[in-house]
Amino acid sequence: MAEPLKVGVAGLGTVGTSVVRLLEDGRDKLIARCGRPIEVVAITARSRAKKRGADLKKYRWVADPLTLARDPSIDVLVEVIGGAGDPAKAAVEAALAAGKPVVTANKALLARHGQKLASLAERRGVALNFEAAVAGGIPVIKTLREGLNGNGFARIYGILNGTCNYILTRMEQDRIGFAECLSEAQRLGYAEADPTFDIEGHDTAQKLSILASLAFGTKLDPDAIYVEGISSITLADLDAAEELGYRVKLLGVAVKTEAGIEQRVHPTMVPKDSAIAQVMGVTNAVTIDAEGLAPITLVGPGAGGMATASAVVADLADIARGVCSAPFGRPAARMTATRKAPMQHHEGGYYIRLLARDRPGTAATIARRLAQQGISLESIVQRHGAAAEKRAPSGRSGEPVPVIMITYATSEDAVRRALSAVRRDRVISGQPQVIRIEKN
Repeated sequence: MAEPLKVGVAGLGTVGTSVVRLLEDGRDKLIARCGRPIEVVAITARSRAKKRGADLKKYRWVADPLTLARDPSIDVLVEVIGGAGDPAKAAVEAALAAGKPVVTANKALLARHGQKLASLAERRGVALNFEAAVAGGIPVIKTLREGLNGNGFARIYGILNGTCNYILTRMEQDRIGFAECLSEAQRLGYAEADPTFDIEGHDTAQKLSILASLAFGTKLDPDAIYVEGISSITLADLDAAEELGYRVKLLGVAVKTEAGIEQRVHPTMVPKDSAIAQVMGVTNAVTIDAEGLAPITLVGPGAGGMATASAVVADLADIARGVCSAPFGRPAARMTATRKAPMQHHEGGYYIRLLARDRPGTAATIARRLAQQGISLESIVQRHGAAAEKRAPSGRSGEPVPVIMITYATSEDAVRRALSAVRRDRVISGQPQVIRIEKN
């Protein structure tokens, strides 16, 4: 039997501890599949005394991640510390510089420094694997990098954050407002104490930047992504979506256009009969539109200790078998600068919800402003609630009335210009709600 692959694990949170446990429990399976054992020989974390629900005493403790990365007794570094900076960055760089393969689950590190790290790995002729960095247990990195490396890509999009998908699912199914759903997600451990990174779309954006680079061969640039979160979504929006045959999801979307690679994260209405609309709770999903194929949708657990550890161990198994692919599917030197497609150029259908003042001329004013921007409406619904019961003798209350419009395909710029003009006309109250529509 070949010599064991000796692993050092930096970071012993839920994922790191699960990696250690999975390697131990699956030892015989991995020997059968890889032809050699994969063994953890050294570990490190911020606190040695912390209780982790696993017996780690038999593993050699190393003082810090940088020391572990340079340790001559390990063959490969598993980095599950997290964060775009040190100590994770320094440890990964040190391991690669020493000619050691690296497996990481660190989306923030890759989104910010992936190009540099890929170049370093290629110069040293070692693997930089990161299946666990996007969509947890779903093998989307391997699918893009290896399974479909003979195909071009038109679009890749998906539900990449379980916290947001859980909140939207609970709001829709149980008629609970956003704030209450968020509190519940925090209580159940699906959301952090400070949930901003998740609910405002930044977590999804980091993952999308990695997928876009793999699909389109572009350099990673998280700043090229338009980002909008779900905190503005209300039950009224979900009700309207249901009535119109849609469901609201927070999507990360990267699409190839004539203007460049359009990358965006925002709440999206998707047809209820689409595969991605059926993905509920904390589950993730990614749909790949590859040339010559019908769309492929991968669905599975996007987070959690064992799901993420499964992806880490799969990457280790590749290294044990001697597999070493270019980290982003092509040499780093051949990755191109992102030509950012401005969001104003985005074209598609839009859901618009306004609170229109119930008085003569309001509807005509709104229609005129839309027409001036060349926007055609597929449908329009006006809802009269309590205000309708308090009508003035003229038959109009003057109170705001919800108006919901679905547009045919138009541009982002046209929608924004039209709504700005409507606000200036003072025929609506508050801020209009705008949700983009993503067709199959």
